[in-house]
Amino acid sequence: MNATPEPQSKSPFANPWIQLVLGVICMACVANLQYGWTLFVNPIDAKYHWGRPAIQFAFTLFVLIETWLVPVEGYLVDRYGPRVVVIGGGILVAIAWAVNSVADSLPLLYLGAVLGGIGTGAVYGTCVGNALKWFPGRRGLAAGITAAGFGAGAAITIVPISNMIKDSGFEHAFLFFGILQGVIVFVMSWGLLVAPPSLATAAPKKSTSARSFAPLEVLRTPVFYVMYVMFVLVAAGGLVMAASMAPIAKDLHVDKVPVELLGVSMLALQFALTLNRIFDGVGRPFFGWVSDNIGRENTMAIAFVIGAGALFTLSQSGSNPLVFVLVTALYFGVFGEIYSLFPATQGDTFGSKFAAANAGMLYTAKGTGALLVGPATAMAGTMGWHTVFMVAVCFNLTAAALGLFVLKPMRARHFAQIRDQSDAAGALARGSTT
Repeated sequence: MNATPEPQSKSPFANPWIQLVLGVICMACVANLQYGWTLFVNPIDAKYHWGRPAIQFAFTLFVLIETWLVPVEGYLVDRYGPRVVVIGGGILVAIAWAVNSVADSLPLLYLGAVLGGIGTGAVYGTCVGNALKWFPGRRGLAAGITAAGFGAGAAITIVPISNMIKDSGFEHAFLFFGILQGVIVFVMSWGLLVAPPSLATAAPKKSTSARSFAPLEVLRTPVFYVMYVMFVLVAAGGLVMAASMAPIAKDLHVDKVPVELLGVSMLALQFALTLNRIFDGVGRPFFGWVSDNIGRENTMAIAFVIGAGALFTLSQSGSNPLVFVLVTALYFGVFGEIYSLFPATQGDTFGSKFAAANAGMLYTAKGTGALLVGPATAMAGTMGWHTVFMVAVCFNLTAAALGLFVLKPMRARHFAQIRDQSDAAGALARGSTT
């Protein structure tokens, strides 16, 4: 029996833009396990004195589980459709935050991270894969808008979570926001539908694969591994920043300094976290759209170089509260594009049919990058954040060079080979009929 779900074309939700909006809402509701985590680190340490590295291991564990199981979740989406996978993800996210609210030991905190990773990965991988399938001609924009939900979703909750931690304790904040966000994901997931097959068979562009590659075929192509290395290099720096914004601000003595900008006054850390989420969210669809027009690798190189410049500036002048706020916002504005450009690039390169599973395999690079969060935290404790920032600068510049001088010509050869194979198959078919 074929388990592949049939697209529900008669449903009022069977519209690419409606599917995109539903995906964005779901993504926004699971973002805080990553981007709101930094608000909980210092309060947890203050209560239990487990030490930052031990607490941050929960973050690393969360990202590892979130990313490394996405290929499996992507396979389930390709086979059974997006709805059931996101429903399960929403339930697990709510349970994870509830576990965190009562975690009085590191093993319990790590259990919450594992459950949250499974749930968040299910939602993230499904929504990005679904966007790639519904928008085969504008994958950069669609993946960027969807990923923006994850990047900017935490922006509206940073201040409420911070205030709730201050007023009611981090335990109450975990429980309240976990249940709220889990319920929203559960409700929204019922509108998610399978993309109609006609979208997958649309005529390909020159920079889009004319056929779909199954996951095992993808793993045999060198271009996949070049993208993987680039993804790891850039993701590592961004994950360290996302997990450590509060400790970084505290160590630079700017966390409790008020900053006034455009008539708005907030503490530097809250201001930075809020702007980071906004710029991250805006940057994902913006750079996705840019890449649809000037090419994926060209856009990557531009963003990675700007990110390197932002990190260098932070290493030199981060103790200035205004610089800290503005430069971290700029950095996250160009960092988040990896979550739109890499899925779009793999969709172009390997086709639509297995887009969720293939995007999931590439997304595991984020988990690999997360392995560096712990060592970076330890390095900051012994050598200072300046050293950590400079290592990240080198990573960004290396990824930019790989994109322009390795990935770009490699993908051009990949597409040329596919066209040659297609032409040969067509000629053979015509010959057999004469």
